[in-house]
Amino acid sequence: MGTGGGSKSAARARLLSTATEIFYAEGIHSVGVDRIIAEAQVTRATLYRHFAGKEELVLAYLDQADRGIRAGIAAARADGQSAADGVRAVARFIVEGIQGPGFRGCAFLNAVAEYPDAAHPVHQAVLAHRQWFLDTVTELLARVGDAPADEAGRHLVMLRDGAMAAGCLFDPKLISETFLLGVEGILRARGA
Repeated sequence: MGTGGGSKSAARARLLSTATEIFYAEGIHSVGVDRIIAEAQVTRATLYRHFAGKEELVLAYLDQADRGIRAGIAAARADGQSAADGVRAVARFIVEGIQGPGFRGCAFLNAVAEYPDAAHPVHQAVLAHRQWFLDTVTELLARVGDAPADEAGRHLVMLRDGAMAAGCLFDPKLISETFLLGVEGILRARGA
């Protein structure tokens, strides 16, 4: 994902921070570049110096979200923990997000709903993130028990998707508890 000028200036950071906040809270298509420019307190030329257009800004927003999730999951997977505890730690990381202030669901599920064309770069970015997440949890679950973990990985991703959708519609604490119980069910099925 390009940056137009490639620099990591304060103006670029403000643009991305502003876009991230608004895109996540209100949706992507409902927000125009004029509003982002105004709230980031930059000029239109500054926006286009750092991003070729709104689509590139959206891709940068998703890239930032992806990097944040990857870092959070990496931090949750502490050295020396059992394989099952590693899965539980990832589940707790997800629950922390669901119970966090301003939670509005999964940034990736929200984005793909606005970009249904599978060939669109935003849709492709969402698919890449989801494939990474599926691969990550499947690899973790493969360490729990002897059976192939593909089905268990897909099951965990579906539970997570449901929790992310329900967490902004219903009581996030109750949704989190239900999600964690589901993860325990997957672990029990794998012999943990």
